[in-house]
Amino acid sequence: MRSLSARILPKGWPDLVRQIVLFCGAYWLYRLVRGFTDGRAGEAFENAREVIRLEQHLGLFIEPAIHTWTEGQRWLIDSTSWMYVNSHFVVTTFTLAFIYLRRNQSFYFIRNMFMVAMGIALVLYAVYPTAPPRYMPEWGFQDSVAQFTGLTSSDSSANALYNPFAAVPSMHVAFALMLGVPMATMVRHVWAKVLWLIYPFVVTFVVVATANHWWFDAFTGALVAGLAGVAAIFCARLRPTAWAWVPPTPAPAAH
Repeated sequence: MRSLSARILPKGWPDLVRQIVLFCGAYWLYRLVRGFTDGRAGEAFENAREVIRLEQHLGLFIEPAIHTWTEGQRWLIDSTSWMYVNSHFVVTTFTLAFIYLRRNQSFYFIRNMFMVAMGIALVLYAVYPTAPPRYMPEWGFQDSVAQFTGLTSSDSSANALYNPFAAVPSMHVAFALMLGVPMATMVRHVWAKVLWLIYPFVVTFVVVATANHWWFDAFTGALVAGLAGVAAIFCARLRPTAWAWVPPTPAPAAH
């Protein structure tokens, strides 16, 4: 058993447990703190109207057209709804597990990005609660994910583990970028690199098409990912042997 775990786990069981506890603790704190917007629905809807006015001023209020077009393609709206449900947790969890087990030298840099990004998001959720498009049917939006899953959430207000007004930033997009770009550098096959590079763009389309985010949310999510990357670089300078980004070793050329 000990030899098996040594082959599978890069740094043994203690380190694996430590990373699981860290991620689970950070995620549940993230869920808990982002629920502190109860009673601020009016502010959240006014902020959403501010986002609409900004996008209209820029001539880029495109969400109603994208959502309506996607809703008109049953296979597409079902696919995007499925992707919305699964990308944020399932894809993220399995990809982080793969990086930890198979690309461990790069894991800690990515972990630090995630920790910083979730911290930034919590601050933004607290100071700028924003209603997502799906709560504004007057613009033609519907809750596509609820229609697809048949499940409805407690939309009336936030609670300790759920925040209906956590639109800015889109952490779906932030997570997709913080995984897509590193994974594109770590996988060896060209087709896999291409898939990981387009993954953040697919997620961006998904969150907008399903009326869960404004494109402004996706933009701020990308900014959060960028800031988290800069912070991870700073952390790597503090502990270069433990937290630095280590590019994967290229496979030896076949003879």
